[in-house]
Amino acid sequence: MKVVAIANQKGGVGKTTTAVNLSAALAAQQTRVLLIDLDPQGNATSSFGLQGLEGQSLYGALLGDEPVTEKVLPTRLEHLFIIPADIDLAGAEIEIARMDDHLSRLAQALQPLRADQTFDYVLLDCPPSLGILMTNALAAADELLTPIQCEYFALEGLVKIVRLIEQIRASGANRELELGGILMTMFDGRTNLSAQVVADVRAHFGERVYETVIPRTVRLSEAPSFGKCILEYDAHGSGAKAYRALAAEFLQRHAGAVIPNKAEGSRGQT
Repeated sequence: MKVVAIANQKGGVGKTTTAVNLSAALAAQQTRVLLIDLDPQGNATSSFGLQGLEGQSLYGALLGDEPVTEKVLPTRLEHLFIIPADIDLAGAEIEIARMDDHLSRLAQALQPLRADQTFDYVLLDCPPSLGILMTNALAAADELLTPIQCEYFALEGLVKIVRLIEQIRASGANRELELGGILMTMFDGRTNLSAQVVADVRAHFGERVYETVIPRTVRLSEAPSFGKCILEYDAHGSGAKAYRALAAEFLQRHAGAVIPNKAEGSRGQT
């Protein structure tokens, strides 16, 4: 089982969109996926129409009061499961901060899942902040996948993320954490800026940048309001094609993965 944190300290970069739709696209390839919504706003949860559930978040497991296995819920998509978020997670930030092992609470909570290998991948949708929940996610993860919007300050944001990874390693909370991938989002092929940003990020970070880029499309923004992922809402649109391609590339990057021949999507040009 591999734990992947999907995180960026900046909001509005397609983080939750990526967590939801990558999870769905991986599950569509018969991969067993658990999506954990760590954001108290619960946007990933509502993307599957599961908002309003009480007592099902990771809150109790983070505090050591409940086993994580009791929090796992099925979604309507085969092979895809979720631990939803609720407002209690906001309180967990405060309570965990008082604990001596505050950086390792999530890693401890996930141990039963690592032990029984129920899932192939656990994806952590992190809040857009540098608080306790995000640092716990990085301390528990094998790698970080960070979505970056195709905008002028993309490289500046990436520098901050690299520093954060170094801090997590240096603290001893997770010496094995790696920057597993950088995903360029909200790509607009009509502008020179998007292409230039992608080229600049690839020049600095090389193979860590996914070849697949996620296009700017209204459909990706609309899907959550219907409680659906993009594969359900607009299965043949450019957003769905891009996330299928991302899932194929994600599997290719991880050992033993099989690449589906029918995968297609948007490819960035350098």
